[in-house]
Amino acid sequence: MNRESVVMVKGSLVEGIGDDLVKVLLTVLVLAVPIVCLMVWKRLNGSGNGNGGIHSENEELVEDVRELLRSDSQQHETLANDRPQQQHRDVTCPVCLCDAQYPVETNCGHIFCANCMVTYWNTGRWTGAVRCPSCRQQVTILLRCFSEAEQQTRTEERQRLVDSINLYNRRYSGQPLSWSEYIRDLPTILRHCFYDFFSLGGLIWMFRLRILVCFVVALLYLLSPLDVIPEVAFGLFGLLDDIFVVLLLAIYISIIYRRYVETRTEG
Repeated sequence: MNRESVVMVKGSLVEGIGDDLVKVLLTVLVLAVPIVCLMVWKRLNGSGNGNGGIHSENEELVEDVRELLRSDSQQHETLANDRPQQQHRDVTCPVCLCDAQYPVETNCGHIFCANCMVTYWNTGRWTGAVRCPSCRQQVTILLRCFSEAEQQTRTEERQRLVDSINLYNRRYSGQPLSWSEYIRDLPTILRHCFYDFFSLGGLIWMFRLRILVCFVVALLYLLSPLDVIPEVAFGLFGLLDDIFVVLLLAIYISIIYRRYVETRTEG
């Protein structure tokens, strides 16, 4: 190894490792840690009292929903007959306080029975998107978490719930959001997005291609020697522009997925 090579290695951020690789790893780490921490916080916050319990301001409305569900004995009987054998025994719906059936997850990370959430939507006097029963955050999207048995079931009750979920998403999933709302919803949205991306019956090829292009663009920018804030001059502070670009692309991917859910019509 000549003297020039030694100088180059010693001038790198980590001795023996190229700066481009270090930059990519650091950027991914800086973005991944807050997202993972937010996911863990949401999970802990949601499992403390029956998947998050019920917010005090929503208790009266939820009691009305429970009473409506109990009084509708015919609907309850239909649900019991149509219910798949596989149940979500590890997830309790905070509304009906039973194992979640045909569960849906809100953008804030709380899980409810689809029937409970649809009834909650139809019962309240909402001028727009509903507020989450557990945390009062505005619910701009309902994401299906059906089990394999529930996905394969073909009943009138299931189709009614799927149609109601699709209708809700068409109305509210595309509404304008603030930057903070997009960032706050990233853990839940990206988790469902990547699950559908790699699942056999998930995203259609057009949406997969757009997400793949975003990923390639982010990777090329991280590996590119062209930087708005060069690491050579500013050291680790030079990663700020990389983090900002990757964050923008992550938000754009979440918007793509929202549009996909908004236009989804299959059962």
